[in-house]
Amino acid sequence: MVLMQRKRRITACLAAASLCFGTFAIPLPAKAAFSANYAEALQKSLYFYECQQAGPLPEWNQVEWRADSTMTDEVTGGWYDAGDHVKFNLPMAYSASMLAWGMYQYPEGLEKTGQMDLYVNNLTFVLDYLAACDEGDTAVYQVGNGQMDHTWWGPVELLEYGMKDNGADYQKARAALRGTDSAVCGEMAAALAAGSCALKGRSDRTAEYLKHAENLFRLADETRSDEAYSNSDAGGFYRSSHFYDELFYAANWLYLATGSQSYLDKAASYIPNLGKELGSDELKYTWGMCWDDVMQGGLLLYAINTKDSFYISRVKKHLDYWTDSVTQLDGGARWLTTWGCLRYATTAGFLASVASDTILKDTDTAKYQKFYEEQINYCLGDNPDGQSYVVGYGDKYPKNPHHRTAHASWKNALDTPTENRHILYGALVGGPNQDGTYEDDRQNYINNEVACDYNAGFTALLCKMTEAYGGTPDPDFPEPEKRDTEFYVETKLTEASGGVNLSLKFTNHSAWPARIESNMSYRYYMDLSEVIDAGYSPSDVVIRVDRDQAKMYDDYTPAEISPITQYKDNIYYIEVTYPDGRVAMPISEGQHQCELMLALVFPDYQSGWNAENDYSNADLLKHPEEYVITDRIPVYQNGVLISGVEPDGTKPTKPDTPDPAERGDVNADQSVTVADLVLLIRHLTGDTVLKKAQAVPADVDENSMVNGMDAACLRQMLAEQ
Repeated sequence: MVLMQRKRRITACLAAASLCFGTFAIPLPAKAAFSANYAEALQKSLYFYECQQAGPLPEWNQVEWRADSTMTDEVTGGWYDAGDHVKFNLPMAYSASMLAWGMYQYPEGLEKTGQMDLYVNNLTFVLDYLAACDEGDTAVYQVGNGQMDHTWWGPVELLEYGMKDNGADYQKARAALRGTDSAVCGEMAAALAAGSCALKGRSDRTAEYLKHAENLFRLADETRSDEAYSNSDAGGFYRSSHFYDELFYAANWLYLATGSQSYLDKAASYIPNLGKELGSDELKYTWGMCWDDVMQGGLLLYAINTKDSFYISRVKKHLDYWTDSVTQLDGGARWLTTWGCLRYATTAGFLASVASDTILKDTDTAKYQKFYEEQINYCLGDNPDGQSYVVGYGDKYPKNPHHRTAHASWKNALDTPTENRHILYGALVGGPNQDGTYEDDRQNYINNEVACDYNAGFTALLCKMTEAYGGTPDPDFPEPEKRDTEFYVETKLTEASGGVNLSLKFTNHSAWPARIESNMSYRYYMDLSEVIDAGYSPSDVVIRVDRDQAKMYDDYTPAEISPITQYKDNIYYIEVTYPDGRVAMPISEGQHQCELMLALVFPDYQSGWNAENDYSNADLLKHPEEYVITDRIPVYQNGVLISGVEPDGTKPTKPDTPDPAERGDVNADQSVTVADLVLLIRHLTGDTVLKKAQAVPADVDENSMVNGMDAACLRQMLAEQ
């Protein structure tokens, strides 16, 4: 009945909307030959950055399998670099600068597809971290030791325990590195300056970002060296090849942010030190923009800032190199190098789009438009194999990107489980080989690596594509994942004279998120009719503990074993409780389970025990001497059933879901009035922004979006009162 009323109400809303807005056609821009939903791709790419968030997660984080992590870092926040758990500021700052550039250059696409708030949130999150890394006379440029971090494969929420289980000193594993080295400080300055430009009028932090950008630039410019940085742990992963390109890139962004000629003069002073073509004095135009080489982006900005025809020609020569000389795969993607070929291609595509819309605007840019559309479309599935290289986008996409937390292994093993347990939506994988082949295998690092910098130019280019072609974000995204059973008992039963021997392995395979839970327990149910018929009391049954693995850990509380307790009639149980959740953690082969070996013996060790009538044995007896997972040994937390089935058929109850706020009660005053409509209209016209709690009742037509349709529905509801 309620469902029918809801359907009628939505139908009425649709009719009302038609009356309110009439019937009219909106001319759409011509689309590329390949039909792609660029707004959905952008929506998912931003989700990938939410998967990478470190420290305390913001309330707007949408990832159900992530939780707060590395909370004791000297500087919390920021993005984990790739599938690992290190915060490398050089590629992170590069990635932030590219996201900022995409927003700065193409804000209209974000606005018209309704993704501006989400984009601002994600950009602000990383810029806040980079700003916090500025300590005045020095800067934190890395948090986490890459060599130590890469020895353990597991979810980041349990990194501390995984490191300790590996014998590592967690504090050393999360050490912060500091310095004033030019490339990393210059890139951080560029990101913050670009962010201040992009967020102007949209954030109250822009002045703060600019202050830190100028200070970090000062440190980088005064140091003019990468020696300390490249000889640190960072050098083994993101070694800097040069630093004048970062200084040049940052100076151009600072000019845009401040309007100060001094920064443009600084940029000009670096040009003689920029890369040259081999054996020539010609400014380098081959290769591509990336975390270690931002020269081409800097040249494009400099050409925009100066309108100098020579530098415009240099930008054009770089684009011609990409369109005409770089290896072209069947389907149009350009293949520059083995590692992360698609990151280079999409970033070059972004530079082509910006150049076409700025310094080359009055020329024939058809070749460059075709080029950047080919790069993005190839990633989204416009290729001979119909293979999307973006996780969770399209019908055929990578299932096993190289990412520890998304894989969610409980054994510190790349091959366990076989399939990733989480969908790393939006992650752009490395891409195909030079012959166009691709293998969806997390252990194939070349094809299936993911990283913040891989998605950077890709995300920026999607800003352009949404501006040019629009698109619609998925209103149901992200859909709840189908969850495995996270806590259960694996049991082996051996019948013995006068009783049974049990090996019970309490198992923690949690992944939503991976976590430690205290006060977990399980019950072994048995029918003691034969004991009672023999004239004994259930309490006469002998319980012998042959092994308690929890006692192996010096600082853990051992298992607590209950006396035999009546459940109903002749059904009794023994309950095993683990007050300390650390006895079972999904971090390694030796820690994901905690074993207890029990022997249950008939009184006076006489024969007569009937194992076949015991509730918990029904599945165990089908596979004697083997470990079996059965619902008949239920698991509890704080005494509440969370998995399995009790003898009377009782199953876990789903958590009570709070009733949604009354639809239409936008101002939460317990009634739906014209005041709610006024508030909703003010939100739609940009006069105010609804809080997160207000957005639920504002979604009157219940389609996970707040737009003009909701105003029409609310108006109809008020008219019917």
